[in-house]
Amino acid sequence: MTTAPVKHGNSGKTAKAAPARPSGRPETSASPIVPPQAIAGRTLILVIAIMTFLAGFTIAVVSVIDRAADAWASDIGREVTVEVRPLDGVAAEAEVEKAVALAQEFPGVGGAHGLSDAETQRLLEPWLGPGADLSALPVPRLVVVSIDDPAAFDVKALAAAVGKEIRGGSVDDHALWVDRLSAMAASMVFAGIGLMALMLVALVLSVVFATRAAMAGNRDVIEVLHFCGAEDRFIAGQFQRRFLLFGIEGGAIGGALALVAMAAAAWAIGGSAGRPGADQLEALFGRFELPASAYGLVLGLVAAVALLTALTSRLAVRRSLSALD
Repeated sequence: MTTAPVKHGNSGKTAKAAPARPSGRPETSASPIVPPQAIAGRTLILVIAIMTFLAGFTIAVVSVIDRAADAWASDIGREVTVEVRPLDGVAAEAEVEKAVALAQEFPGVGGAHGLSDAETQRLLEPWLGPGADLSALPVPRLVVVSIDDPAAFDVKALAAAVGKEIRGGSVDDHALWVDRLSAMAASMVFAGIGLMALMLVALVLSVVFATRAAMAGNRDVIEVLHFCGAEDRFIAGQFQRRFLLFGIEGGAIGGALALVAMAAAAWAIGGSAGRPGADQLEALFGRFELPASAYGLVLGLVAAVALLTALTSRLAVRRSLSALD
């Protein structure tokens, strides 16, 4: 017995039967295992961006301080000062000329220059104010000695010679002050590194919390896949890819904002030249600009944040899945 073809209306066309689905192949779904709405994505991206911004800004500030510390360490071997204290019955100007001639005889010395009264007055102006009468004050005269070859220069020999031949003379190599400034800079660098580490720990905890929340929202699906034989690495990979995108987006936003903030800070400080405190900042840190290496560190931070976010999510999923066994 044959079955007559089915006609549609009066068209006389025979309806074609739909092809049968091959047996043994389950119907696939276009829905991802970890749907975006199952994760508080915007909130997590905002948290990642904030943490990356703070860490990137910390890297930039630490880079500026570290460069200033290197400049201080370099300057210590490039200049010493001979001080000539005023003594009763002693012509200070003559002793200054003797100190200049004596210093220029030492190996490694590039030159020596005795500061005039006007130069000394400008040097003390921030503390004594303009127009101060130095003749009424026991202000020592200074001789600035420039060092061309630190390896050949012997500061102890110069100090001994000055103490012997220059009445009221002594040598200051500024080592004490530079050591204190360098120690302060090193402390700030270590504090910055510690602060950045704490921010990355906070980021890891935020990702763990978001991962567990996403798993709780998809618990039924995950348990079915797990008990049906899906490998843990497959399920963890779904979360890893989703959180990697979050990490890239949040890290890029935070890193870009950190660079913009540092550029704005450099522009603002550079435009404040001559204002109270600006000259002291420049004397302490030099020109407030971001070193080229800091840009690479911030870009590396963005990549590290993205990888850390993905890896943290994967490990959190694998640990939660191991608890189901």
